[in-house]
Amino acid sequence: MAKPVVVVTGVSGNLGLRLLPLLRSFSVIGVDLNPPQTDCELQFESLDLGHEASTRTLYELLRDTHTSAVVHLAFVIDPVRTGVLDLDRMWQINVAGTARVMEAVTEVNRTADDGVKQFIFPSSVSVYGPDFPTPATEDSPFGAHTLPYAIHKRESDEVVQQRCTALRGCSVYILRPHIFSGASVDNYLMGAFRGTPNGKGARAAKMRNEGKRLPCMLPRGQQYLDNKIQFIHVDDMARLLCHILRREPETQRLTVLNVAGRGEPLTFARCIETAHAKLLRVPGKWAMRQVLAFLWKQQISAIPPEAVPYMTGQYIMNTDRLRRFLGPEYDHVIRYTVSDAFADSFKAAT
Repeated sequence: MAKPVVVVTGVSGNLGLRLLPLLRSFSVIGVDLNPPQTDCELQFESLDLGHEASTRTLYELLRDTHTSAVVHLAFVIDPVRTGVLDLDRMWQINVAGTARVMEAVTEVNRTADDGVKQFIFPSSVSVYGPDFPTPATEDSPFGAHTLPYAIHKRESDEVVQQRCTALRGCSVYILRPHIFSGASVDNYLMGAFRGTPNGKGARAAKMRNEGKRLPCMLPRGQQYLDNKIQFIHVDDMARLLCHILRREPETQRLTVLNVAGRGEPLTFARCIETAHAKLLRVPGKWAMRQVLAFLWKQQISAIPPEAVPYMTGQYIMNTDRLRRFLGPEYDHVIRYTVSDAFADSFKAAT
């Protein structure tokens, strides 16, 4: 019996690479700009979802391969690492690209008897905004602002919600994970705690070669140390994606799940302690933004100054719905506690 076909966009990103080894019971088609560095068996298709013509190409790919599921991971998170510094280009890939993938699925399901049965989109905790006093549920209002990545995740999340009913016979999943963690993960917040000079400049390269770390920066005031945060280990996220692909599609059209590690959230103070980071206190958020802007302009740091609200606020989620969704499989899929997931970020990548 032929393996079911799953298309993974953004397959060459960190989550895609962690997901691939779990998909041996599927026939995998990876879509990205460049092929993934992996030994896993897959068919690779180079495609730029930032271009309008990608809709037709993807439609034909889904139709001709009788794809049963699409996992849409393609998203520009770090402009410096990806080299996508133009905001309009970033929006075309992130938001318009999500709409293009959904349009391709919609067209396949309109014309084919054996269309796509599952569409999975990882959104983000950032859609709820950078600071809210009580844990967000899946029904909490969106409040993303300032940071382009967060705004694009919010807009893409809204696109998926608005278009899911047009997919005809396809179960749609929106997952809203908290900050990815793990030894292989490199994102804004992990970079801040690790103190990695991730900029593209010569000075950043020299600092990395010398093993120098940037300090972890926060405004003065105890509340910034007391703010709480959650994490989700990237391997747990990959296991969740695989779990969804293996289970029967939901009868309801749309399933939305907040995703975070097990157990209690961490304070920023605890994170700094775990990371063995040097803490630099600045007079306030404005000063912190100015320092980040300087480090960004000098190409020393890859943390955009627009990230300040997301580095100084408290944002935690209620994940009761995820626990109910997974049932007895919860501990098997979400294996890391928030604390262990964060601590694993400071081990050597494997």
